[in-house]
Amino acid sequence: MAETADISAEAAHEFLFLTDRDQGRRTIVQTHDVRKVYRMGALEVQALRGVTLTILEGEFLAIMGPSGSGKSTFFNMIGGLDKPSGGKVAIDEVDIAQLDAYELAWLRCRKIGYIFQTFNLIPVMTCLENVMLPMTFAGVTGDEALLRAIDILKQVGLGHRLTHRPSQMSGGQQQRIAIARALANRPAIILADEPTANLDMRTGQEIIDLLVSLCRGLKVTVICATHDMKMLDRCDRVVWIRDGRCDRIEERAHIDITVGALSHE
Repeated sequence: MAETADISAEAAHEFLFLTDRDQGRRTIVQTHDVRKVYRMGALEVQALRGVTLTILEGEFLAIMGPSGSGKSTFFNMIGGLDKPSGGKVAIDEVDIAQLDAYELAWLRCRKIGYIFQTFNLIPVMTCLENVMLPMTFAGVTGDEALLRAIDILKQVGLGHRLTHRPSQMSGGQQQRIAIARALANRPAIILADEPTANLDMRTGQEIIDLLVSLCRGLKVTVICATHDMKMLDRCDRVVWIRDGRCDRIEERAHIDITVGALSHE
């Protein structure tokens, strides 16, 4: 009973949500009391002040918050791009803070696919070569890598642009290449950092629809750090980060979206 009494309100909300929603689904990401302090000389900046969150397999999650809220820091913690000053981040029950550099690189390569706001494609490589590149690092070569890359590019609607280079593609098409590259090593998690920020409204909606389709069809967990309010209409849950804390966690069904405003039931 003493242990139960120590559960924070945030953790209790997570427990109730997952109990009601689906106990049978596997937990893919678990953070507990994650804190991050940046030190600049005598100055300490508390970017995260204790964030607890459970993310399920096949879930589409949006992390939202104003600039400077800690949203990007928390996003980087989940992706193993930074280590917490305190607390725990577990991917598939593995505490990533305990991994050495080689083990962490292995996890990033095989468990997590990254989608960046600026696409980060290699301009001298074709669409096909950009998608095959992560497979090379994972030890997948030859015909298997080629066939897998072609299949993924067909899934994202670019089966007819295999030999084109990024400069010959539109912004939306480049983001589709980036999504295909993120899927190359069949990850359990896709981390998308502002995936629609450099796209117009229509193309951004197409990318959101594509991510949702891949999430549902492949049962891959998609986690987006975003300011794009269009994401609210398609995600399963929204995690609102403010001042380094989890301000609230909302299910899609509890968010009433109206033109020009958001209201919460």
